[in-house]
Amino acid sequence: MAAPSLLNWRRVSSFTGPVPRARHGHRAVAIRELMIIFGGGNEGIADELHVYNTVTNQWFLPAVRGDIPPGCAAHGFVCDGTRILVFGGMVEYGRYSNELYELQASRWLWKKVKPHPPSSGLPPCPRLGHSFSLYGNKCYLFGGLANESEDSNNNVPRYLNDFYELELQHGSGVVGWSIPVTKGVVPSPRESHTAVIYCKKDSGSPKMYVFGGMCGARLDDLWQLDLETMSWSKPETKGTVPLPRSLHTASVIGNKMYVFGGWVPHKGENIETSSHDCEWRCTSSFSYLNLDTAEWTTLVSDSQEDKKNSRPRPRAGHCAVAIGTRLYFWSGRDGYKKALNSQVCCKDLWYLDTEKPPAPSQVQLIKATTNSFHVKWDEVPTVEGYLLQLNTDLPYQAPSLDSSAALNMPGVRMDPYRQGTNNIIPNSISDTVNSAKTEHTGMKGTLMKNTPDFKASTDSNAILHSSLASNASNHNSVEDMLRKNEGPHTSAHIGVLSCLDLRTVVSETSVSSTVSSTQTMVTQQTIKTESSSTNGAVVKDETSLTTFSTKSEVDETCALPASKISRVETHGAAMPFSKEIPSNPVATVKAGERQWCDVGIFKNNTALVNQFYLLPKGKQSISKVGNADVPDYSLLKKQDLVPGTGYRFRVAAINGCGIGPFSKISEFKTCIPGFPGAPSAVRISKNAEGIHLSWEPPTSPSGNILEYSAYLAIRTAQIQDNPSQLVFMRIYCGLKTSCIVTTGQLANAHIDYTSRPAIVFRISAKNEKGYGPATQVRWLQGNNKKAPLN
Repeated sequence: MAAPSLLNWRRVSSFTGPVPRARHGHRAVAIRELMIIFGGGNEGIADELHVYNTVTNQWFLPAVRGDIPPGCAAHGFVCDGTRILVFGGMVEYGRYSNELYELQASRWLWKKVKPHPPSSGLPPCPRLGHSFSLYGNKCYLFGGLANESEDSNNNVPRYLNDFYELELQHGSGVVGWSIPVTKGVVPSPRESHTAVIYCKKDSGSPKMYVFGGMCGARLDDLWQLDLETMSWSKPETKGTVPLPRSLHTASVIGNKMYVFGGWVPHKGENIETSSHDCEWRCTSSFSYLNLDTAEWTTLVSDSQEDKKNSRPRPRAGHCAVAIGTRLYFWSGRDGYKKALNSQVCCKDLWYLDTEKPPAPSQVQLIKATTNSFHVKWDEVPTVEGYLLQLNTDLPYQAPSLDSSAALNMPGVRMDPYRQGTNNIIPNSISDTVNSAKTEHTGMKGTLMKNTPDFKASTDSNAILHSSLASNASNHNSVEDMLRKNEGPHTSAHIGVLSCLDLRTVVSETSVSSTVSSTQTMVTQQTIKTESSSTNGAVVKDETSLTTFSTKSEVDETCALPASKISRVETHGAAMPFSKEIPSNPVATVKAGERQWCDVGIFKNNTALVNQFYLLPKGKQSISKVGNADVPDYSLLKKQDLVPGTGYRFRVAAINGCGIGPFSKISEFKTCIPGFPGAPSAVRISKNAEGIHLSWEPPTSPSGNILEYSAYLAIRTAQIQDNPSQLVFMRIYCGLKTSCIVTTGQLANAHIDYTSRPAIVFRISAKNEKGYGPATQVRWLQGNNKKAPLN
């Protein structure tokens, strides 16, 4: 984690949509990129459900239905997949709840659920300020504050330290409450504490950590409950323990529990004897506990002043949500106006990246031309941009710069949440694939401009994404590559096997092929088809997806000066994916040979590459943290890509902590003019014989199309030994732009599990010069290992 002085807080601004009113006592959970907020109070208790999309910077109010719960504050709020559970809380002053509600966020459907009471003992009493934590199929309820008086206007507080376990049914519904028998000393009664659950990787049982809270005075004790042995203990910690506090937040990222804010005693207050109604103040202190070593680390102390408003101001009763390795904080109270007898609530939203982003997947090829590449890589959650670099074996012509073109690093900060366009407000979150809807994951790959906007427009309803294969492109044809295995390309050779080497590309969302001696571009699509059956008759259900391979869907690119982002020296892991290309050439290539050059910094995970920037001799494109030189792209010379030339690519993600490690290296070649483009608009539909596979001709045939070939990846012992090397069987060769793939052929299909289970097809076109790049199609098969068409 960065030192306290290097914490890079970001305040989110320029919201769109209905922003919720400021409040405290609310709760929040995350579902993918969505932050979902419920309840809280400020001039009355809020009963709306608000959703904030962290990608599009949008607030929206989903149209909820069903058994909508009343507004509540200081309640329990947990998320299990796309199911959210709400328990207890204050529904009005002096009146607390012990009701349980379930929200199916895939449909925004509320349901009141009634768990069975414990076999011995009473169910949980109405309460607020309790902790409610999820692990596996169980929720764990601890502590809180109850009202002993039957009159809600006469509040007689009773602090609780009871402990309940709530068993959940799979998907929806609950089984019931139980009261586990625990060992050891039980923590003292408390409310407005935090409880998180953490399980050490590869070893150990899950443990619940309870920290702080209020019991007439604020607390700073840490308790641990082993959820397997149900044994309570007080771990001995190292480092500086945070001040006693309540109404703080605790969030687990990796092996660290981050504690922020809360209500702490005034300086000089006697912690041992202070009463619940004594003076208090809010804090903006920020610490974490390493849950493996039990060591506290202070990131922002209570004594540190913030005169520049560069981090969240003191607050309590706020909410915190972890999305990836990023922490979001919203609202909360920062004081109390005695004259008005009202809280002062914050209206701001902040986030903090807790560590550098991981390395993205290898750069994948969508389309190659004679002088450009359209490339993509898998998205990395909660990043602000990507640095794309290349190098080549071409002679490096380093430019010389005069004194006016010196490298510099102005202190300009990114605004990753500047308002943009093309925002989509989702009406629901879907866990299931919609067979009638497909969507490319590749966004329009615009280089970040001088006023960068990192916000990518996404639809959280869109679950089916296209996968784009990472493959090398070259003027040599598929025909040339396979001729040694297949012989002449005639219809008589349909069914002959061919073997393609996939070793240079490993990606969760794509399948790719590269042959070491001859490389061929493959453009990949993902298609999901489903059918329903009526009285044994198969009903055709057709899904179409247009490929990227024949039409550029990338805006005109514009470079962002690298000075907008402070460079961080990083080194990728030395894991060569082929003998020819080490994964970290910076450490292995001698000076004067091969140098990495910046293509640019991109806000999305696609890029149209037709040129790159040249650095002066002796200058590296990766600089150190701090006052190191960073190139200003506007002062650098550009170099265009050259036909028939190999280029190596790598990419790194950028967030508030800096530039993360680079991906493994991919290598592609620009095309030589004259070969046809890839077929497009591939469709798959079921019929009585098997499936009907159809496509559109290339938009750039470069002459007459002589024939098409379609291939199917099939099961072989070779694939079982080496899953990265697919074996393809030709299933069609001819002039028609469609073919039938029989159930017999599909019975031999290989199910590819590199991302979602899918059957892999390839289709390519041939003109007078030979075969051009192929379109690869992944036909999704669901999550089971049933035979195709089942």
